[in-house]
Amino acid sequence: MVLASAEEVVLGSIAFAIFWVLAVFPAVPFLPIGRTAGSLLGAMLMVLFRLITPDQAYAAIDLPILGLLFGTMVVSVYLERADMFKYLGILLSWKSMGAKDLLCRICIISAISSAFFTNDTSCVVLTEFVLKIAKQNNIPPHPFLLALASSANIGSAATPIGNPQNLVIAIKSKISFGEFLLGILPAMILGVLVNSVILLSMFWKLLSIEKDEENGLTETISEEDATSRWFSPATMLHATSLNSQDLNFVTENMNGRSSPNLNGNAGHAETLGNQINLGKSEMHEASTGVVVESTRNSSASKEVGVGDNFPQTREENFPSRRSTRSGLYERIQMMDSPEVAIPVQLSVEEKESLTKRQKKLLWKTCVYLVTVGMLIALLKDLNMSCTALTAALTLVVLDFQDARQCLEKVSYSLLVFFCGMFITVDGFNKTGIPGFLWNLMKPHAGINHVSGIVVLAIVILALSNIASNVPTVLLLSEIVPASDAETSPGENKKAWLILAWVSTVAGNLSLLGSAANLIVCEQARNSEVFGYTLSFWRHLKFGVPSTLIVTAIGLALIRG
Repeated sequence: MVLASAEEVVLGSIAFAIFWVLAVFPAVPFLPIGRTAGSLLGAMLMVLFRLITPDQAYAAIDLPILGLLFGTMVVSVYLERADMFKYLGILLSWKSMGAKDLLCRICIISAISSAFFTNDTSCVVLTEFVLKIAKQNNIPPHPFLLALASSANIGSAATPIGNPQNLVIAIKSKISFGEFLLGILPAMILGVLVNSVILLSMFWKLLSIEKDEENGLTETISEEDATSRWFSPATMLHATSLNSQDLNFVTENMNGRSSPNLNGNAGHAETLGNQINLGKSEMHEASTGVVVESTRNSSASKEVGVGDNFPQTREENFPSRRSTRSGLYERIQMMDSPEVAIPVQLSVEEKESLTKRQKKLLWKTCVYLVTVGMLIALLKDLNMSCTALTAALTLVVLDFQDARQCLEKVSYSLLVFFCGMFITVDGFNKTGIPGFLWNLMKPHAGINHVSGIVVLAIVILALSNIASNVPTVLLLSEIVPASDAETSPGENKKAWLILAWVSTVAGNLSLLGSAANLIVCEQARNSEVFGYTLSFWRHLKFGVPSTLIVTAIGLALIRG
């Protein structure tokens, strides 16, 4: 590609440099306006410097990519409302067998969730769960945080909807969802496993510290007290409503025993049986009545000479008493049963609460079914942008309420950032600089031989960490696949998949390599549960060997 005039080259380079600095370092002291405003500034400078016209700037915005990105973000919002990520968090600690097991689970769950719900979304939601797990196991959280971020990046490479750069590649290459998945899935699976092994080997001693079981048990009991059936509000209310004789009687019935001394307790049992069916608001008054009635019965028995010399009689001789106590025992068992969370007779409020729970369960089921339907449609090679938008609008309709609250959670700043980036990169391409540099590398970067693949991977790896992965993909998406198709006919799809794999895994090299890394770092630093700062050098110490090894494994497994 021929270079433009010297003036256009200089002005275009200045505009792109401003965009790059603000995209990589959004809080620079001389212009702390952030990434989104930085992309718009770069786009406007391209127009003001007359590298592109306003009509060309609007045409540079790729609407299918924006539609796909918007649709997947809306679906992710509704999945979060349907507790999908809460259930994923529960899987992290379910029947755990130690810190090493937890680290492997984080790698697997993070990779799978990122492949279908984007790496940024998975990191936003799962970071808090990872911090809680680290706190419960008395382990510094950085091995778990590194596992979350790195596995999210590797897992997101497997699908076109896993990360923004894959969205660009899928739309521009017109590779179907199924072909994309099958082409990178083997590399993703082995890459996650190898990444887990690297983490285990680096932090083996740290993860081998055994948790103090006694302290752990104490913490568990104190956390469960609030939800334990023995300390539930309903149980405590019934217990405090009864006098000492009532408590003895309840205890005997719960243990399957009957008191041989019946001093006037027949009437008292009936009153107590009726008391249990009363509403919460009448409970205290009923218990007071029981005490008064019991005192009266005791006084009456003394007046007629009934006392300690009263003959002990078997309960079979008093069927009314037996049936009353049997019914009371069944009610007490029902109150104490953990499966029964509501009274025998439901109040209006409790019926409404039960109906709401049933509706929520039905709504969750619909959300999961729509999501599965979207994934099936993508596998059937339907238009990815239209499929994601259709699934998003279906969830909005099924929610049957004002969607403003959910739509406000969509990252519109990211969509605007993409618009500015499309325009900026298009203007920079018109300077001829990317094409000129690629022509110098092209003889050594063909994918028809091993050395060419290595050179291509190094170029993508370096640019992804210098200019970020999404701008790198936009720059190279116009030249790499086309040139490789010329030198290696039939290898066009492989070139696209290599670009997707290397640009995504390159995000693990440094803390600034991907947005997922920055999200995990910021979430951990600002967390109220376990505030922790993941340093740049600590991440780099792990990121360099992991990125190089995982990238090499993927290049050996990817097939066109």
